[in-house]
Amino acid sequence: MSVAEIEKPDSDYALAQKAAGGDLASFEELYRRHFRRVYALALRMTASPEEAEDLAQETFIQLFKKIGSFRGDSAFTTWLHRMTVNQVLMHFRRRKSRPEYTSEEGETPDQIVKGTENQARMPVVDRIALEDAISKLPAGYRSVFVLHDVEGYEHNEVAEMLGISEGTSKSQLHKARLKLRGLIRQQAAKN
Repeated sequence: MSVAEIEKPDSDYALAQKAAGGDLASFEELYRRHFRRVYALALRMTASPEEAEDLAQETFIQLFKKIGSFRGDSAFTTWLHRMTVNQVLMHFRRRKSRPEYTSEEGETPDQIVKGTENQARMPVVDRIALEDAISKLPAGYRSVFVLHDVEGYEHNEVAEMLGISEGTSKSQLHKARLKLRGLIRQQAAKN
């Protein structure tokens, strides 16, 4: 065996297989590798550090229970991402999120809120205002907006992850953008 083979870390698939066989060290390694990603996704979807922490823990509890069902048909990160999204969505359903209200202003779905095209160049105050506005979106809108506009997934991928139709994904994204515009305008009017 070469030095490279000895030092080569196990793949996520190999760790999942070992964890399914009862190897706790392998599960702990998966946790170390992926906790930050799971937490960040939950945080983007909930806009609450406390909820995100709880949901990340719940996701890993679910992972521990279901690790044996991972067959390697997709990347482990894709499978874990879907599990995280499901945990957050179940949380929203349990919480019975706020009713969804939107205004119809006639904008097209492919328009982006002006000034948010490149977040790295946005002033800090504008980023905070945008994050605040995103946190006020109804749960369904926020999920689609985060997955499509922040994470960069295509509508067919968003639809598959959330268990909705592609048309619903497009519609919710359109409504999320409309709602964001309104929220940002309200914030600007207050300042």
